[in-house]
Amino acid sequence: MKLGMVGLGRMGGNMTLRLIRQGHQVAAFDPSPEAVARVAGAGAEGAASLADLVGRLPAPRVVWLMVPAGEVTERTVAELGGLLSAGDLIVDGGNSFYRDSIRRAQALSALGIRFVDCGTSGGVWGLENGYCLMVGGDEEAVRLAEPAFQALAPEGGYAHVGRTGAGHFSKMVHNGIEYGLLEAYGEGFEILERSEFDFDLARIASIWRYGSVVRSWLLELLHDALAKDPGLERVRGYVEDSGEGRWTVQAAIEQDVPAPAIALSLFARFASRREESFAAKVIAALRNEFGGHAVRTEGGS
Repeated sequence: MKLGMVGLGRMGGNMTLRLIRQGHQVAAFDPSPEAVARVAGAGAEGAASLADLVGRLPAPRVVWLMVPAGEVTERTVAELGGLLSAGDLIVDGGNSFYRDSIRRAQALSALGIRFVDCGTSGGVWGLENGYCLMVGGDEEAVRLAEPAFQALAPEGGYAHVGRTGAGHFSKMVHNGIEYGLLEAYGEGFEILERSEFDFDLARIASIWRYGSVVRSWLLELLHDALAKDPGLERVRGYVEDSGEGRWTVQAAIEQDVPAPAIALSLFARFASRREESFAAKVIAALRNEFGGHAVRTEGGS
């Protein structure tokens, strides 16, 4: 099939290449001419604008978005709404909030334009390994883009998971689980690193990959990182969050689901961004007040 790809960053660029390798035709657009040139060199049809991209596609047009969630997605969907025709399809493969996806689908439906939300996981490894795709939308719209879904996913890695919004909701929870897994690995390896034993952390990670109940792809990646930098000296312990963890915690609250591990892993990311914690200062001061426990002072001990 021929489709358009908007957004050619780490994910969108590699997805474009994988689609081309699987025999599909891709018209590609990104605000960066350099990004367009990179995929054009691999066989994509470069477009100079969204209007140019739409003009290069056969009806019914399929335009796949891999742009940042929020305002950028909002603007891009609105502009495409004025360029596409009834029967055309927009696939949002980014990490949009599922309620925004439901709202956008409803607005586009009034114009006769179809919308599919596609939760996408695979990171920079997706080009070679494929992407896990969680797709939400009506059956007819999903079938229109299904050749692309099948090309991008490894065997068993794609499913139509429900109505509009279900794709991004399931990806949101997927990323919430990821927060908890990352926090558990981080805490466990810090306990190892601070222990009385002189552990070779890369070796521990290595053997845990075989037969252990905690083996996983994340553990494999941790082994690779420790093998390259045993003390993680080149890594600062500052952890961003892109929104999905917050949304997962909010959904848990709304649905009365206890989710302490995911919630605490989100708060741990907030803590990682502080050079000094005022809360820790409060606790230290209180311990000194009620128990006379020693307080470390700025510039002293």
